[in-house]
Amino acid sequence: MVLVKDSENKEIIMKIATWNVNSIRTRKDHVKEWLIAQNIDVLCLQETKVIDQDFPIQNFLDLGYHVYIHGQKAYNGVAIFSKKPLDTIDYGFGGILDPDLVGDLDDQKRVVSGVINNIRIVNLYVPNGNSLGSEKYEYKLKWLKLLKAYLTAIEVKNTNLLVCGDFNIALEDKDIYKPEGRENHVMASPVERQALKEILDLGLKDIFRHFHPEEGHFSWWDYRQGGFAKNRGWRIDHIYLSQLLFPKANSCYIDIEPRKLVKPSDHAPVVVELSE
Repeated sequence: MVLVKDSENKEIIMKIATWNVNSIRTRKDHVKEWLIAQNIDVLCLQETKVIDQDFPIQNFLDLGYHVYIHGQKAYNGVAIFSKKPLDTIDYGFGGILDPDLVGDLDDQKRVVSGVINNIRIVNLYVPNGNSLGSEKYEYKLKWLKLLKAYLTAIEVKNTNLLVCGDFNIALEDKDIYKPEGRENHVMASPVERQALKEILDLGLKDIFRHFHPEEGHFSWWDYRQGGFAKNRGWRIDHIYLSQLLFPKANSCYIDIEPRKLVKPSDHAPVVVELSE
């Protein structure tokens, strides 16, 4: 673990990050260089887009990480890298919930969870939803409903819990560079926002907004029309902490530097630092 002091002289015991890499094979060098530079203890990845046997695992084993992967060909996929081995690991909703309740919602690889240092980390890649009223939009709402049941089973209020990932939802208008008309836009519709709010009402807090309540912070920028250069972004990558864990957070930030690289992911990593 990271043994350094913050500005208030607190010992930082863990740096945990989430990053939609939009293909780990394409972005493996970006991820390696960033892990080395930032000294990350636990990294949660989304959209790895590769079956497990083709994951470039050796690149990260060589850096000293334990690698837990849950992928599929060309789409979706999640992973957790950890400097220390996880105490437990669960893949999919079915790792916690009854398979009969889960149904076919684990066919897409979007959930991986593990415990380290008495902290349960849940790494998510929430469905995009495509467009309002579409089958994919209805799938997203169904998936979010199951996520609520999943986190309810984990007992949020009694757990040191960190839930992170690409949520594909901008919860507030200030999470969007131009929110006008957002109610008709997937990722910001009232129904999606309400579904996420009901999940947060289980006892989760947005740690980034605790430290940065002002507008102008984004984690995703469209590749098209100079989205990043013009800072036309959305904040859809989140880290949520349970009430037990929240007091231990002393910093949370979006690192936009990887988004400046050649052929980057369209997302930037989000990092939280936890202290004793």
